[in-house]
Amino acid sequence: MTLDYSPFLPWPLLAVLTGVVLLIAVFAIWRGIRGAWIRTLAALALLAALANPVLLQEDRDQLSTIVPVIVDRSQSQQTADRMTMTDDALASLKTQLARFPQIEPRFVDVNEDRNSDVPSTRLFDALTASIADVPPSRIGGAIMLTDGEVHDVPGVNQALGFDAPIHGLITGKPNEFDRRIEVIKAPRFGIVNEEQQLVLRVFDDGPSPGGVANVTVRLNGDEIATLQATPGQDTPFSFKVARGGPNVLEFSVAGIPGEVTDANNRAVHIIDGIRQNLRVLLVSGEPHAGERAWRNLLKSDASVDLVHFTILRPPEKQDGTPINELSLIAFPTRELFVDKIKDFDLIIFDRYQDRANVLPMLYYDNIAQYVENGGALLIAAGPEHASPESIAMTPLASVLPAEPTGRMIEQAFYPRLSEQGRKHPVTRGLDGSGDEPPHWGRWFRSVDVDRPQGQTVMVGADNHPLLVLNRAGQGRVAMLLSDQGWLWARGFEGGGPHVSLYRRIAHWLMKEPALEEEALTARTSGRTLEITRQTIGDAPGDAVVRYPSGKTENLPLTQTEPGLYKAEKRMDEIGLFEIRNGDLTTLAHVGAVDAPEFKAMISTTAALKPITDKSRGLVTRVVNNAGAVTVPPILPVRGQVRVADNDRMAIRMTNETVLKGIDTLPLFAGFAGVGILLLAFGAMWWREGR
Repeated sequence: MTLDYSPFLPWPLLAVLTGVVLLIAVFAIWRGIRGAWIRTLAALALLAALANPVLLQEDRDQLSTIVPVIVDRSQSQQTADRMTMTDDALASLKTQLARFPQIEPRFVDVNEDRNSDVPSTRLFDALTASIADVPPSRIGGAIMLTDGEVHDVPGVNQALGFDAPIHGLITGKPNEFDRRIEVIKAPRFGIVNEEQQLVLRVFDDGPSPGGVANVTVRLNGDEIATLQATPGQDTPFSFKVARGGPNVLEFSVAGIPGEVTDANNRAVHIIDGIRQNLRVLLVSGEPHAGERAWRNLLKSDASVDLVHFTILRPPEKQDGTPINELSLIAFPTRELFVDKIKDFDLIIFDRYQDRANVLPMLYYDNIAQYVENGGALLIAAGPEHASPESIAMTPLASVLPAEPTGRMIEQAFYPRLSEQGRKHPVTRGLDGSGDEPPHWGRWFRSVDVDRPQGQTVMVGADNHPLLVLNRAGQGRVAMLLSDQGWLWARGFEGGGPHVSLYRRIAHWLMKEPALEEEALTARTSGRTLEITRQTIGDAPGDAVVRYPSGKTENLPLTQTEPGLYKAEKRMDEIGLFEIRNGDLTTLAHVGAVDAPEFKAMISTTAALKPITDKSRGLVTRVVNNAGAVTVPPILPVRGQVRVADNDRMAIRMTNETVLKGIDTLPLFAGFAGVGILLLAFGAMWWREGR
């Protein structure tokens, strides 16, 4: 209750009147004028009435004490045991808080920072956001329900923004242990078939069981080695890059019974294979208009070392020119097809016919074995392939995908994509192939073949095979059954995509991963997983995604082009994802490999203890020795919490109130004021009447 004034006259005027009254009163009392005291009291009562004193009574309500409860729902909390502990502890905590009507809890679920490429558990950021609209004096404390793996704990000397205890309720069990594996150092690029080295390390978090760990190494899905790694020590590993383009190295360490999770028992590293100085052997059977197209294409690629021979003077061509006047280079057949044949990445026979005096039959057998052992062979055929001197009549026939009938098809036609060709990555989407007729020039002859094997991706006149692709042993063979691709290079009738076609054929033959007919790939962009399925068959169905936590999900693959299916989804977990579709499997890592959220998985009280000690809070596990979930009782404290309690969670109760209204009572209003004034003036008149 307080006293206030609401004067009827301005304060300066009241001050002047008061001064005048006091001067008159002093003068009257000094002169001894009869009734001076009574007159002074009556004048002061009148001045008090003009000042209008008011008695104020405030109506206030007690404000609640805010207690934020921060619940860790990050990925390290997503094990079955910890989720159960968290839910049970949260239910018990809600029951306790409900007993205190003056405590207002604010429950906040916190996932890892999903907008970051390096996810982490940031409970203190969530705490700050939850109390941004609350004065510090109303905050009674904070409770964090977590496994202790918190990555934004402020320093001991860093201000929290309020003076109240912070308590940590830790899920998980004491003495937990977990085994994980990381790639410590590895190259991003490597030359194909050259030795590369990386360093990996196995970590044992918590009490280590000791001994060595077995690490299985897979390259592009194929197991290539088994390592013995000592936990805590670097383990070097040497390997050869298998192919050009992305190569996926997967390291899997054997799990330990009882470890927290096996989600971090695998690590993946992607190394891009670079082909250095691809060696291509181009053998032209005779000079013709088309050989320049092949030569120009191969010479324009700086990474290709081209060895080109043209049979300018076959043995049957005798024009009487003396040998000493010829400047031709002898065809080094033995050196090329016996001694150094394994050094070539691709062999091209361009309109070549069998000449016994040039290549003995044994050399054709060497070429066939070269293909069977992983080599690449391209046959660009012309009329010679339909003749009795065709190389299809040699031991090379064992790897050729099509057998000539001996007939040439002399007819104008537009090269078209077959049904398989529309899906095959070598020919899919060739510029102009979507039109009918195709938006390119015509060809005028092709070699007729019988019973082609593999995939016929382009057809000529009357749907006769034009481009056939096939595998032979570990190698690959392509047959282009026309020698008139040069018409496209010359721009005849608008030309055609000869550069794209020739280059794709060559890259497919050299096993470029992007041109595989059946392939499953996955890549990540931030937290988004992008899956690509390539097939020349029917719709492949859904992709099965296995999350790092172990759960699985089916993602439907949507066709974007013939033979090309894709799926895309933003993931709510980080770590190594396994994607399957049919017999194909691939891996992708979402988020940074060294993300704090996934790096350590054992529960701990150590991270929060400095901040709880500073704030006089409590940090304890929610699971007791008997395995039951228990939550410490809440202790309301009036005033500042000065001492930490080892068994209870102290909450500082606020003294803050809210003003609901004010009751006013004018002291000189109504009958009371009139009575006082009448009494004063009546006493004055009574004294005057004496």
